[in-house]
Amino acid sequence: MSAPSAVPRAVRKQQARLGLLMTAPLLLMMAVFVLFPMLNAVYYVFVDFDGLDPTPPWVGLSNFTELARDSAVWDAFGNNVIWIVLGTVAPLALGLLLALLVWDTKRSSVFYRLAFFLPYVVPPVAVAVVWSWIYAPTRGWLNRALDAVGLDSLSGGWLGDPDTALYAVLGAAIWSIFGFVFLILLSALRNVDVDQVDAARLDGANAAKRTWHVVLPQIMPVFLMVTTITLLGGFSVFDLIFIMTGGGPSNSSEVLGTYAYERAFEANRISYGTALALVIALMAIPFAVGLNRLQRRLSLEGRTA
Repeated sequence: MSAPSAVPRAVRKQQARLGLLMTAPLLLMMAVFVLFPMLNAVYYVFVDFDGLDPTPPWVGLSNFTELARDSAVWDAFGNNVIWIVLGTVAPLALGLLLALLVWDTKRSSVFYRLAFFLPYVVPPVAVAVVWSWIYAPTRGWLNRALDAVGLDSLSGGWLGDPDTALYAVLGAAIWSIFGFVFLILLSALRNVDVDQVDAARLDGANAAKRTWHVVLPQIMPVFLMVTTITLLGGFSVFDLIFIMTGGGPSNSSEVLGTYAYERAFEANRISYGTALALVIALMAIPFAVGLNRLQRRLSLEGRTA
C-alpha cells in the first residue's frame, strides 16, 4: 500500500523542482530589475543623494516635508488631476460611444477596428511629433483648418500658450488611447446576451434605456478594467508632455512625472525626484486596488446570476 502512494508524492516533488527551475530565470530577472530598484528607491528617499556622493547624508523625512511645501509640486498635482479626469472620461466616453455604434449597426467592424486602433500602436514619440506639427502656430494643420472655415480668431500657438498647452497635449493623448478603449469594449459587447436586448426592445425600451439597463451592466467588469488602465495612465503621464512642451510654457503643463524627472536629473536631486515618484505610486495604488476589487466582485456576481 505504501509504494503506490509514494509514487505520486515523488512525482509531485519532481514537478515542483522542475517548475522552480523553469521559473528561476524569470524570478531572478524580477529580483534584479524590479525588486532591487524598488528597495533601492526606498533607501534613496531618506537620504540626500545627488548622483555622485557615494555616502549621501541621512535626512529622514526631509524630502517629504519639502514636497509638501513645494508650490511647484501642488501646481503639477493640479495638472495631474485635470489630466486624470479628462484623460479618463474623454477616451472612455468616446470609445464606448463608437463601440456601441459599430456594435448596434451590425456592420463589419474590421475597418473600424483597424482605423481606431491604429493610433494606439503608434509610438509616443511619433504621436508627439505629428501633433506638434498639427499645433504649429504658423503652418499647423489646426490653425489652417480654422482659417479655412473663417474661425481664424481662434488660431493660436497651442503649445506655446500657457492657457492651452496642457489641453493641447491632452488632445493628442486622447487621440492615441481611445482606440484601445474602443477595441476592448467592442470585444466585450460581442458577449452581450442579445436575447435580453431584444426583450427590452419588445418591452418598448428605447436605445438609451437598453444601453443603460441591459448592455452596460453586462460589460461593466471589462469597462472597469479599461477604466483602471486609463486612470493609472493619468498618474504616470510623462512622455507626451516631456516631448511636446517639456512642462512649459511657464510650467503650465508640468505634471508630477515631468517635475520628478526635472528635479532628479536636471537639478541633480535624485532623492527628491525619487520621493516624488514614490508619492505618485502611493497615490495610484488605492485607485488600482479599489477598481480591481469592484471589477472582481461584479465578475463574480455575473457568474452567479
